[in-house]
Amino acid sequence: MVGGKANVSVLMSQDDSFHQKVVLEKRLKIGEVILRFVMFALALVAAVRVGTDTQTRTIFTIEKKAKFSDMKALVFLVVINGIVACYSLLQGLRCVLSMYTQSPLTSKPLAWLIFALDQTIAYFSIAAAAAAAESAYLAERGQNEFQWMKVCIFYEKFCHQIGEGLVSTFLVSLSMATVSGMSAYHLFRLYGPKGKSIQ
Repeated sequence: MVGGKANVSVLMSQDDSFHQKVVLEKRLKIGEVILRFVMFALALVAAVRVGTDTQTRTIFTIEKKAKFSDMKALVFLVVINGIVACYSLLQGLRCVLSMYTQSPLTSKPLAWLIFALDQTIAYFSIAAAAAAAESAYLAERGQNEFQWMKVCIFYEKFCHQIGEGLVSTFLVSLSMATVSGMSAYHLFRLYGPKGKSIQ
């Protein structure tokens, strides 16, 4: 009788543990879908805001036009945000399809590929944001030691729009780092005791 109660207790404990894993899995899937589509929107906004940013000023009868392509860091930022937007949209659609068909990710090569791509894009996104932030800082503050002027005094609208793009890019980088952690979880759970995802 005691042995029977112990077995029931063990089964209930295993059932609770399985239920908790199922709930966690569903929350992670929903969170990943939301983050990927948020990244798509933010990266697209950043690419468009920076890529379309121009301002023309007349300084001492000379007309000068500021555009994003004048700074290589901003070109890099636009390209990386474009890549992030496309990648996030494709991965978001893959996640939605996976949830709709209820087919879990059980392929180790595919899980490794997603993990590697997420990591790579996260690093590139952070690098682009850091490089553009440094360029924006120099444009805003100048550099007295090199006699570099404060460019934003003359191109205020241009600098504000670049700032908006930078804020979006930093949010993309933060989201991408979070998604990279999720893809690491999805990958390394395949090497767990059961070696497969929970449906």
